[in-house]
Amino acid sequence: MTGSRLSHLECSRTGETYDADQVQGLSRVGAPLLARYDLEAAAASTGPREIAGRRPDLWRYREVLPVREEANVTSLGEGMTPLVPLPEYGAAIGLPRLLMKDEGLLPTGTFKSRGAAVGVSRARELGVRAVAMPTNGNAGAAWAAYATRAGMDSLIVMPEDAPQITRRECVAAGAELYLVDGLINHAGALVKAAVAEREGYQDVSTLKEPYRIEGKKTMGYELAEQLGWRLPDVVLYPAGGGVGLIGIHKAIREMLAMGWVSGEMPRLVAVQAEGCQPIVKAFETGADESVLEEGTHTVAFGINVPKALGDFLVLDAVRDSEGTAVAVPDEEILAGVRRLAAAEGAFISPEGAACVVAAARLREAGWLAEGDEVVVLNTGAGLVYPSTVPVDVPTLPRDGTIPPG
Repeated sequence: MTGSRLSHLECSRTGETYDADQVQGLSRVGAPLLARYDLEAAAASTGPREIAGRRPDLWRYREVLPVREEANVTSLGEGMTPLVPLPEYGAAIGLPRLLMKDEGLLPTGTFKSRGAAVGVSRARELGVRAVAMPTNGNAGAAWAAYATRAGMDSLIVMPEDAPQITRRECVAAGAELYLVDGLINHAGALVKAAVAEREGYQDVSTLKEPYRIEGKKTMGYELAEQLGWRLPDVVLYPAGGGVGLIGIHKAIREMLAMGWVSGEMPRLVAVQAEGCQPIVKAFETGADESVLEEGTHTVAFGINVPKALGDFLVLDAVRDSEGTAVAVPDEEILAGVRRLAAAEGAFISPEGAACVVAAARLREAGWLAEGDEVVVLNTGAGLVYPSTVPVDVPTLPRDGTIPPG
C-alpha cells in the first residue's frame, strides 16, 4: 500500500462530495472536483522526519496523494527539482533573497510531468484505457509520455503554432496527435467531441479530472521541505490554467492543517502576459471569475489560456493569501529570458521569465520589500523554446583566427 489517505472528492463550488474510487470528471454543476484527505490520519502516521528518509521524488508525500496501490504508480523519477538562489539578478532588482524553483529539470522538460505522473497513475488505477486532452504543448507531451509508461493510449490536440519540440515529444511517445487552427479552447472542443465517441477514453483537460492538481501541488510540499519546513514570504507563478498555483495553495493549506509548517500563508502572485490576461483583469475589477478573451497571443505560449475553467480558484488563492495578479509585456519576457541567462547561467522558459520580470516590477512598485524571501517558479526548460533567444554568430573559415578579446 502507498499509504494514501484519500477520503473523497469535493465540488469546488458547492462542497458536494463524490466517490473518489470511481472515474469522475466535473461536478454536477460543472465545477472542478478537489481531492480531500483524512489529514488527521496522515499527520498521525507520518511527518517531516519520516519523509526525509524516503526516495527523492514527489511520491515521498504519498499519504496526501491519491494513488492507493504501489503497483499503479507510474513514474519517470519526477520531483525534487532544485531551489536555486538568484544572487546576481536578485541584487540587481533589489531582492537579495530571490530564489527560483526550476521545474525545467523534470523528465519531460516542464512542470507538467508532475500532473501527468499523478493523473495517469490514478487513471490507471481506476481502469481508464486511454487519456485525451487539449494542450498548448507541454502538458500533451507529458501526458503522452506517462500514458505510454503506463501502457495506455493518448489522444492529444494542440494549436498548430505550439512549440515544435512538444509535437516531437508526443510523436516519439506514440500519441495520436492532431493540430488545430486555433487556440487551446478550440482544441478542447475537438477533444470533448472525440471522447464522447470513444469507449474507455477519459477527458483529462485542465481540471476536468481531479488528480492533475494533486501532482502539481507537490511543488508546494517540496518548497516547504527545501526551506526546512518553513514558508517563504511570496511565491510568483505563471498562471494559464492556473492549476499549479491552485495546487500550491492547496498544499500549504494541507501542511498547515497537519502541523508540518506554521506561520502565515505566502502571498501568491498570478503572473500573466499582457497579450492574455483574463485573470489579471478579473482580479483588478474584483470579479469572481474571468471573461473569455478573444484573439489572445503571447510568446509565453503555456499561459495563453483565454478562459480558465478554474479561474475562480486561482482568484480565491490569490485573495486568500493577500497576493496579487500582474501582467507583463512580451518584449520584457523575452528580455527576461536573456537577462537571467546572462546573470545566472539559467536558460528558462518564457513563462518562468514572466515571473522574473514580474518580481522586478513588484519590487519597483514597492509591493515587494527588500527583505522578502521571494520564490519564482520556472515551469520549463528554455530548450523547449529555442526561438526566445535568436542566434546570429559569425562563421570562421577553418584556417581563420578568432579576433582578439
